[in-house]
Amino acid sequence: MKTKCVLLIMMSLILFAGCNKEKGSAGKIRIAEQYGLAYAPLQILIEKGFLEETAGEVEVEWVRLGNTAAIREAVLAGDLDIGFMGIPPFLIARDKGMEWKIATGLSRCPLGLVVPAGQYSSLSDIPGDAKIALPQPGSIQHILLSMALERETGNPAALDKNLIAMKHPDGMNALLSGAVSGHFTSPPYLFMEEEEGYDVLVSGDEAMGGPFTFIAGVATERFYNNEPDLYKAFLSALDKAILFIRENRSETVSILAEKYHMDEKTVEDYLYNRGMVYDRDVRGLDRFIHFMSETGYLKQAIEKGSVSF
Repeated sequence: MKTKCVLLIMMSLILFAGCNKEKGSAGKIRIAEQYGLAYAPLQILIEKGFLEETAGEVEVEWVRLGNTAAIREAVLAGDLDIGFMGIPPFLIARDKGMEWKIATGLSRCPLGLVVPAGQYSSLSDIPGDAKIALPQPGSIQHILLSMALERETGNPAALDKNLIAMKHPDGMNALLSGAVSGHFTSPPYLFMEEEEGYDVLVSGDEAMGGPFTFIAGVATERFYNNEPDLYKAFLSALDKAILFIRENRSETVSILAEKYHMDEKTVEDYLYNRGMVYDRDVRGLDRFIHFMSETGYLKQAIEKGSVSF
């Protein structure tokens, strides 16, 4: 009799555990992206249903947020499993104890500080009262600007007091209206501003000293440990989306033109002729860690191998 009671208690506990799974449990994944062409593989993944193909029956929640701070808050609230962002803000959050790691690269693309044509010939020409729009302090745009400033002026924080946090669309409108003197941005906004006659004063590659991953996918350690099959299924779906962009040009352009509310000719030019690269490699992680540690953006010692799955 005593043995039967123990078995009944154990079965009850197992059933209770199965009914009390935390948010993000089996069959559900919550993913955040931001604005711009750098996230194109995610749009293709959604449109083509690649995650449903690789994961089977799965509930997927997508959200588009304005910057990494919003993604970080959503992760802290337990509302996200995977977010896409630049490497520097990921490192800053990791440095402060966020339990997440890089799962994959997503894209490399041209970045740059865009200014009115002919107004400045170098960063040193930017006056003290000029305003520069970028997504947020600590963003990849901010860190690249700091790299360029350190090289040119010796002071990576020389323009920190000039920064205004804006979403890319708002930053572009502010630049075109003259409300700010510069906009450190990414495609398509960088391409659109160049076409309006503005100059790129400093490119991302110049600031970094070489190519780097612009956007990476970051997963919570909870999701990685609790949902290994769904984690792998997501990466497989991302592989499919990237391959689709390479091999199905016409359909890719059609899908993205609708998603981004742009004409197909422009999308095709931006996507295939302007240096956009989509792959899952992660480049530049060492360089970001070294610079951000040397300049005080990171307080803890961080090793490359400790921040990636």
